[in-house]
Amino acid sequence: MKLLRYIFFPIVPIYHCITWLRNKGFDMGILDSTAYDFPVICVGNLSVGGTGKTPMIEYLIKLLSPQFHVATLSRGYKRKSEGFQIGKMDITVEELGDEPFQFYTKFKNKITVAVDANRREGIAKLMQLRPKPDVILLDDAFQHRKVQAGLNILLTTYSNLYTSDFVLPTGDLREPKSGAKRAQLIVVTKCPEYLDEAEKNSIVQTINPETEQQVFFSRIKYADEVVSKGKQLPLLSLPKFTLITGIANPTPLVEFLKEQHLEFNHLNFKDHYHFTAEDISTFDALDFIVTTEKDYMRLMQYPSLENKLYYLSIEAVIDKPEQFNAAVLQFAGLPA
Repeated sequence: MKLLRYIFFPIVPIYHCITWLRNKGFDMGILDSTAYDFPVICVGNLSVGGTGKTPMIEYLIKLLSPQFHVATLSRGYKRKSEGFQIGKMDITVEELGDEPFQFYTKFKNKITVAVDANRREGIAKLMQLRPKPDVILLDDAFQHRKVQAGLNILLTTYSNLYTSDFVLPTGDLREPKSGAKRAQLIVVTKCPEYLDEAEKNSIVQTINPETEQQVFFSRIKYADEVVSKGKQLPLLSLPKFTLITGIANPTPLVEFLKEQHLEFNHLNFKDHYHFTAEDISTFDALDFIVTTEKDYMRLMQYPSLENKLYYLSIEAVIDKPEQFNAAVLQFAGLPA
């Protein structure tokens, strides 16, 4: 795979030029884009994935939902439905997509969850609801320039800052690094638990933010128990298990479990992977399975796995949360 990326390096300037020209078209008003007179918050990244968008969206839901009627709008990547779909009692993970279905499962009594590949149409349909949302969270829409979010939160991982990456196909960037200038808040995600101020300052200097941009740091906090339909087991008490992942970057999770001195085998699949009947047959032969919360949304529908399938939840922990929260809440409409 790495060899292919090097082989395709001559394509990088072409891809860079095309995406740069597209952004210029939106910046200059040549390409049509819609702004809104109500709070629209976009959470996204420059890279192809694995930056921690889902825990960040959940962080924002917990922050905003006590004060506002919140709606999330996602594309619903790899769902088996089309157009606008909204979370409701009889919705399935295939119709909504795994991440939106996770939002709906966890927060269905507090928020509205919707999907639409066309974010502009999705926003219009959300605003026709009664009651209509006070704040809309756009999941993974940083490159969806047809919509102008009032607040853009850009995520980049500690281990692979966008500043040291290339555009596709040699690197992982969807657009040139200059696209980061559209963000008001930049969050360096998946940081080590203990990150000293000297290194933070060094990273900020590397990012070299614009005067009006703020840079924050966050880490992933893993739960101390695994969960399955109302059942909980302490993480450190688990027997030998099989870890099943279908996420962009399982490395931090694998490293965390190893640090806990847990004994497990790892079955790794592509991000948003649709498990086949053959896969489920293989899983049926396993004694104990631990997976991510996102993968659990796709696997929980199989009755044969019910008594052996558990998930380990995660949450984003923001450094200097008061400052970060104030910026978000003030944009949403609360006084400073």
